[in-house]
Amino acid sequence: MTDPPAASDLREGATSSVYLPPFRIDVTIRPDVPHLAPRHRVAAAVRATLQAAGAPSPASIGVVLSGDRELAELNGIHMGASGATDVLSFPFFPAEAFPPHEHESVLQREPRVAATLKQAFALPPGVRTHLGDIIVSVERAIAQAADGRGGQTGDVRWTAAEELLLLTVHGTLHVCGWDHAEPTEEAAMRALERRILESLQGHDGLDGHDGHDGARGESVRS
Repeated sequence: MTDPPAASDLREGATSSVYLPPFRIDVTIRPDVPHLAPRHRVAAAVRATLQAAGAPSPASIGVVLSGDRELAELNGIHMGASGATDVLSFPFFPAEAFPPHEHESVLQREPRVAATLKQAFALPPGVRTHLGDIIVSVERAIAQAADGRGGQTGDVRWTAAEELLLLTVHGTLHVCGWDHAEPTEEAAMRALERRILESLQGHDGLDGHDGHDGARGESVRS
């Protein structure tokens, strides 16, 4: 179920809340950004990723579909890098708040820390934990797909919508504590991304194809 945006939101950038239990995905589309995929399709990719990563629930997450200009500004502020990137993630919780995953960079998961974080998710009924936000450059998705620089390896030619979904899945995994700094974890992250995208096939129309300041994930391709 999707809440329609108000008329005023359409001028500022339309935001709609898509409810896919047990999650609420708040999708914002900046003005003049091309609509590559329905909001529900983007939200379905986010929910599948949150479930695969074992995210606590009920919870909410924000997804912003924007352009190169905003991504370049945020990339400079939060990652200390120049130029636009395709996706940035802003997790509200450390990786320890999520279930450990195979081949992750070794994080010493202190039992006391894990217990404290678990209590942080113990909210009153009806109150959602906000997990964080991701912002995706639709411009990058279009350009990378059109130039045959899409996919995890940067040499896949597929639709811009498919590239957008991959970037969305990638950014959501970063919110859930995944990273690709080490080769073994990068391989595990890419394998999970493929499984998530494959799980969406036949459900949302997807065709089959094979930091700083709390921000994570400069690009799908490291």
